Amino acid sequence: MGLTAAEWTVIGLSLRVSLTAVVLTLPVAWLLAWLLARRRFPGRVLLDALVHLPLVLPPVVTGWLLLLLFGRAGPIGNWLEAAFGITLVFRWTGAALAAAIMALPLMVRAMRLSIEGVDRRLVEAARTLGASRLRALLTITLPLSAPGIAAGTMLGFARSLGEFGATITFASNIAGETRTLPLAIYSGLQLPGGDGAVARLATISIILSVGALVASEWLVRRGGNGQAHAF
Repeated sequence: MGLTAAEWTVIGLSLRVSLTAVVLTLPVAWLLAWLLARRRFPGRVLLDALVHLPLVLPPVVTGWLLLLLFGRAGPIGNWLEAAFGITLVFRWTGAALAAAIMALPLMVRAMRLSIEGVDRRLVEAARTLGASRLRALLTITLPLSAPGIAAGTMLGFARSLGEFGATITFASNIAGETRTLPLAIYSGLQLPGGDGAVARLATISIILSVGALVASEWLVRRGGNGQAHAF
């Protein structure tokens, strides 16, 4: 497609940010999905609302909240910098954090539906045969919900690739550091004669996103456990 070196840099950074986001979010998303699917506790409705809040909030607001919490003057950001020398704001790691927050609701929802599709009687049978809760979780719930977990991961990856509002607010639009595909397309639209770069990057973005969505659907269908229709 005649991509320039700068455009390859944008693509590489986007993949790095998205992969980091889903890898770091995966255990958190699965734990939240399991809690919401299998446990009843005070504040469950509130937790569910907080998990899905990024879906309904304007992304700019999410980015602003991240800036308040993880900026250098924020409580978490100040602690991370003082204790570990980690700075997230205006860094690619900050872009990954913003992408992770925006991808979390989709990942949790897909995984939750997958876990809810596992027959509780199988878990109860394992428990009556002497299996511990952890063993039943690892040998029954986790394997049977694996297709939905994988599908949720692919959805999270696709969402991370398309993240714009929270990223530009929290991590800014810095070439070579935080300028992912959506930000590079936005920047190209502001430049005279940038139509060619915009078309190339938009095409790459569409290909990657469609590929992730197709992979997600294939993983759900491959599970063959009836969860695909609920998802």
